[in-house]
Parts: sequence; structure tokens; C-alpha cells
Amino acid sequence: MKSTIATALALSFLVTPAFSDGHAAGDAGAGEAIFKKCKACHAIVDPEGEVVRKGGKVGPNLYGLYGRAAGGNADFSSKYSGSLKEAGEEGLVWNEKDFVGFVADPKKFLAAYLEDTGAKSKMGFKLKKKGAARDVWAYLVSVGPEVED
Repeated sequence: MKSTIATALALSFLVTPAFSDGHAAGDAGAGEAIFKKCKACHAIVDPEGEVVRKGGKVGPNLYGLYGRAAGGNADFSSKYSGSLKEAGEEGLVWNEKDFVGFVADPKKFLAAYLEDTGAKSKMGFKLKKKGAARDVWAYLVSVGPEVED
């Protein structure tokens, strides 16, 4: 019995990625379904103009989000909150951990990151369901440019 449990546990590590940086530990398929909520404000369009996922233009294009400085989409720069731009200027570069924290509660995340209780975010949506943010991150990474290690 113990060897069966040990074998199952070992196999689970082979099929469950535990990546950091530009790789994602979430489920990209589940993230694609969850992204339906995000597309009200965000689209995913590659630099050549190919639409990966049609969506709104209220929020920035999320193509290639990994490794981008917060508030760093030049086509959207005038629309970011001052707090998000400031966070980017202070070194916030999108990765899985910070993305998950941000989408759970954007204002709270920025307040903590900037150590400023008056920090603001224009993103009012919160993605609090356990694992959902990691899944959306996995989806964004899967449809973005190749990530170099």
C-alpha cells in the first residue's frame, strides 16, 4: 500500500508542473474558460495583429504579459492608474506570484507593493476563486510568446 501511494505521488510530480518565472503551475485549459470574465475588458493580440482572444479595450492587451513591467504597455500607458505606473517604475514586473496577488485584489496588492494605503487601481474586478488566477496566468503564458529560460 505504501509503495502504491509513493508511486502515485511520484507520478503526480511528473504530470503537475511546478514552474516559476514564465512557466505556469496552473491549468491553461481552465484558465481559458475563466478568461471569459476577463475578456470584457482585455483582449489578447500578438504584435502582428493576430487576435488570439477577442476582448474589450477598456484594459490593456494581455499578450506577452509575462516579464512586462507593470503599466508598461506603451499602447495603453495613458490609461493606467498612477499607482500601477509607479509600481512598474519601482520594479514590478509581471510574474505568476504578483499576477495572482494583483488579480485577487488590485488595490490591496498595490497598496502593499507601494507601501501606500492610498494606492489605487482602475481594475475593479477581483478573481478570488482558489486556483483561478494561477489558471488564467497559465493560459496567458500558453498563448503568449515563447518564454526563454
